[in-house]
Amino acid sequence: MTSLRPVEEQLGLVLSRVRLLAAQSLPLSAAGGRTLREPVRARVDIPVFDNSAMDGFAVRFEDVKDAAPDAPVRLRVVADLPAGSPLDPPLGHGDAARIMTGSAVPTAADAIVPFEDTAGGLADSLGEIAVTSAPAAVGAHVRRRGGDAAVGDVVVAAGIRLGPLQLAAAAAAGVPDVVVAARPRIAVVSTGSELVAPGRTLQRGQIPESNSELLAGLAADAGADVVLRASVADDGGGLARVMARVAAAGSPELVDVVVFSGGVSAGAYEVVKNELAGTMEFAKVAMQPGKPQGFGVTADGVLLFGLPGNPVSAAVSFEVFVRPALLALQGRTHLQRPLLRLPAAARWRTPPGRRQYLPAAIDTADPSRWTVSPATAGGSASHLAGGLARADAYAIVPAEVDVVTEGTFVDVMLIS
Repeated sequence: MTSLRPVEEQLGLVLSRVRLLAAQSLPLSAAGGRTLREPVRARVDIPVFDNSAMDGFAVRFEDVKDAAPDAPVRLRVVADLPAGSPLDPPLGHGDAARIMTGSAVPTAADAIVPFEDTAGGLADSLGEIAVTSAPAAVGAHVRRRGGDAAVGDVVVAAGIRLGPLQLAAAAAAGVPDVVVAARPRIAVVSTGSELVAPGRTLQRGQIPESNSELLAGLAADAGADVVLRASVADDGGGLARVMARVAAAGSPELVDVVVFSGGVSAGAYEVVKNELAGTMEFAKVAMQPGKPQGFGVTADGVLLFGLPGNPVSAAVSFEVFVRPALLALQGRTHLQRPLLRLPAAARWRTPPGRRQYLPAAIDTADPSRWTVSPATAGGSASHLAGGLARADAYAIVPAEVDVVTEGTFVDVMLIS
């Protein structure tokens, strides 16, 4: 009996053949979702200058340190500073400047008194004011220049995905352009003579083709551009034509990855195995679902993945092998999905000798105690495509565990 290859060994083989894609400089407006390849360093201090954290009055602390409701301190308002004002008014003893949130604090001021701590508030904020509550200390309600980041500081580290928060941080640091990885270009090829487009009238033996929708969506979520989608029969002619298109296009320029679903198992009509033996290696991996796996690299460096054809197997295999490779191509620091450790809300059996990846649903009704359970009554059966819609995670159960009982803590990979 052929021994099963450990998951980590198969993944290590895949990652050993990954080479970084080219980097390019893009404006922030075009860089959303890309992987940052060079750290973003601040070009300006954050904040750029000392500014007010409150609407109120810029004051000299020494003037108002003893203010109290029964002993208010009266000050003259000698300037008005809306946000964006370039003014830096001098403040003498007993002077104040009305100031709005974000406005530059006058050089002569060292504290802010909010409107709420004066007798008249905003309604009586020009001319003379009465401070009824002293600031807590020098610097009260003042946001100091460079308090968040100074020029030259790393604001966004390389190797992460640029989301809205990261792009905003770069913009706040005065950075207009960032160096990011090119998107991996991927071809998704579903194999099987039984496959027809969704919505078509089904003849006996036919099923709607769903894997290309599944894998194209997962690839896009991993930062890839899907440049080709195809469905081919098991006779080999269609697959050969797809591979000819890939080769004729000049794979290094137009395609970085090809993902096949189906045709990699032990049947008589395994088109990927039959047509690409030699270029790809086919192995049995100690996981369920997803035991049959194919992987190879063309002479032009295109990564070829052969995934099982059953939808759950294809989805799990993509998560375990293809997604980490796509992230590694982009230079991502973290290649794995985040994991939680949650108690099981139900009992389920696991396959002997193989790590189980169970499509699972997380119950978050009790914020203090999330639980996890199978997304379908069929557990991790590889054909349950409908049940994938109810999954927001995969429960990962070690190969040596025979059964998960209610209350047992299991590792849970978040996928949504």
